[in-house]
Amino acid sequence: MDLFKVLYIDPGTGGMLFTVLFGIFGVAIFGFRALLMKLKFSMGSDKNAKINNEKLPIVIFSDHKRYWNVFKPIADELEARHQKAVYLTCSEDDPALKAKYEYITAEFIGEGNKAFSKLNLLNASVVLSTTPSLDVFQWKRSKNVDCYIHIPHMSNDITLYRMFGLDHYDAIIVSGEYQERQIRQLEEARDLPAKEIALCGIPYMDEMKKRFDDSDAVPAHERTVLLAPSWGESGLLSRFGEQLIDKLLSTGYKIIIRPHPQSFSSEKEMIDKLMSKYNDDTKVTWNRDNDNFNVLMESDILISDFSGVIFDFSLVFDKPVIYTNAKFDINPYDASWIDEPLWTFSILPELGIELTDENVGDIKNLIDRCIEDSSFKEGRDKARAQTWVNIGEGTKRCVDFVMKEYNEVVAKKAKEEASQSSKKSGKNNKKQRKNGKKQ
Repeated sequence: MDLFKVLYIDPGTGGMLFTVLFGIFGVAIFGFRALLMKLKFSMGSDKNAKINNEKLPIVIFSDHKRYWNVFKPIADELEARHQKAVYLTCSEDDPALKAKYEYITAEFIGEGNKAFSKLNLLNASVVLSTTPSLDVFQWKRSKNVDCYIHIPHMSNDITLYRMFGLDHYDAIIVSGEYQERQIRQLEEARDLPAKEIALCGIPYMDEMKKRFDDSDAVPAHERTVLLAPSWGESGLLSRFGEQLIDKLLSTGYKIIIRPHPQSFSSEKEMIDKLMSKYNDDTKVTWNRDNDNFNVLMESDILISDFSGVIFDFSLVFDKPVIYTNAKFDINPYDASWIDEPLWTFSILPELGIELTDENVGDIKNLIDRCIEDSSFKEGRDKARAQTWVNIGEGTKRCVDFVMKEYNEVVAKKAKEEASQSSKKSGKNNKKQRKNGKKQ
């Protein structure tokens, strides 16, 4: 019996151990594949010459066109400062490819392994990206990149990336002090060197707020409900699906459904079924706009789960939300390594009402209560103060930080080259003195 007690592992710890072992196995597999790709692309292929031979000052890497809203304000600011940069994208129809810049050049580098094979041999001073898991799976740190900077694409917990998501970045841009605290706890738990952290703000939300402030008031309209879930088993459509949509239609309100872009590939069968069943556009509208500004502007309330759109909607447009308890398993995520509860789930009750199996049938009453209850505005003000610092200044501060890192890299290189030149000159002088003595 004592032996069983010694060997017993509680389910939570067991789940975490399994996740860690799975992660290690994945790292080994992808590491081997990355080595093969590196050998392949370093043996005489000149397809990557444009990217890899010339030392690029600043590179922005986007793994999907949907992150253009994150990078556009930064690209605009770099352009305004006449700072050369290269924008690399994995989307062939990324809006950046059509943007008319003088100092920013954009290039489609392919998808998947084709893109990573180029990134892994990249030659640049600074790389800025929203993509996590650098040096964990396919995307490896290039020995010719001096500094990797991560910028989040959402305004919530920095620990909601898969495990080890930010460990190998050199610097991280954040928008709230609690995010910095989370990063420091991860570093301490994993015995990692301290990263440089810049508390800058959220450029894309600043731009969204500017558009909102400059827009005309929405004309009087019928009450409009936006259903915008995330994807996966814990997502709103997977949990409630037809039951929720039927109840929403019974309210008589205008209903807009905007699935997460990933749902159209990862949950295609479910989405196709729902879109086929609910195809009367006089009752429900399916929205797939790349830019979500207009649909957020015209909606009076948002129903979602753990999607970052909750904070875009509530903090920029100052409107209430109905959210679900995602029953979120934190074990595969960085959040499982720190003690404090996730900020996202702690703040949600102050932004709106939770949707449950018990109250989904009363959805009309929930919608009306949320819209008419003024106490949720106080919660939105609190959330805004905690997760969105330097409102209106995020872009400038982010670019200031990127430029600081770039200038430090350039200064360090210049110092190293001067030192090497001095040593070389000293050796030559010493050699000349020796030759003079011999003569």
